[in-house]
Amino acid sequence: MADLSIKMLSAVEVDLKSQIDSIRTDRTNEIIEMMTYHMGWSGQGAGQNVSGKRLRPLFNLLSFQALLPNTASDDDWKKSLPSATAIELIHNFSLIHDDIEDNSDKRRGRETVWKKWGIPQAINTGDAMFSLAHHAMHRLRAAFPAENVLRSTDVLLETCTQLTNGQFLDMSYETREELTVEDYWPMIEGKTAALLSSCSTIGAILSGADEANINHMTHFGKYLGLAFQIQDDLLGIWGEETKTGKSAASDLLTRKKSYPILLSLSKKADFFDAWNKGLFVPAQIPHLTQVMRDDGTYHEVKAKSLELTRISLENLSACQITGEAGELLTTITHQLLDREI
Repeated sequence: MADLSIKMLSAVEVDLKSQIDSIRTDRTNEIIEMMTYHMGWSGQGAGQNVSGKRLRPLFNLLSFQALLPNTASDDDWKKSLPSATAIELIHNFSLIHDDIEDNSDKRRGRETVWKKWGIPQAINTGDAMFSLAHHAMHRLRAAFPAENVLRSTDVLLETCTQLTNGQFLDMSYETREELTVEDYWPMIEGKTAALLSSCSTIGAILSGADEANINHMTHFGKYLGLAFQIQDDLLGIWGEETKTGKSAASDLLTRKKSYPILLSLSKKADFFDAWNKGLFVPAQIPHLTQVMRDDGTYHEVKAKSLELTRISLENLSACQITGEAGELLTTITHQLLDREI
């Protein structure tokens, strides 16, 4: 099974490079360099785990292949490569812009594009990726009915709107103190779940699946994204730094309004009182995480993660996906949702 994912990821990388290189001229070499740097292909540390995991395009291709009729070729997924490329370009467009908006000067251990080339050029680089993504979607016309291509493109456009809405909410929440748990869900539906949902939805549409299966795959991706984000939030409070690569103190120290924090604040008990006294210092973190355990937050967050995981897997199972792609999609989904928390 791993062989199929390796083939898919290798093909995605080739197609991404080709799509980006399609706008190269003597005068545009530097913007190509900015894109290849961000993608992890050039610059300091190139090829050393700075390219990202490419999970979104992989989910797109696996969803497509797993829903094809049993008579389909094992290599039919190659027809859908442009959609996988488009999805990854949209993801990276959003990362470049997010880095600017969040004032993040590092991504995957390297300087971000804006830090290296300046904000105006970074914005332009992200915009170029956004445009190239839609050019990639048009390439699907060579292999698929026009109505399926148009519908898939509409899904991706709507996803872009959801991404920007989610980012807007995330930034606006930074200065709002009176937030509730209910405020949290539309933010992560936009920032995290929307793009994962579009991966499986577009794969289903292009495969020619019926409306029931398209709907199941949409909900599979959505709830996968929600469950993944809840797990991230839980690890951001109680995770082991040696396993996650992230300090478990950072979410509390930066007063990130994650799901566990909003949930614990809603109880208006000891954690609520501590939060309202102002910024925390590192020495307080062990006590605060224990307070959140004692008030039931840890178990409630873990229960919510398991509930969202169940809904995601039920929708995937309802599609009756088949073949090596179906097995691999199920395996990877379990790996993502069964992280140690």
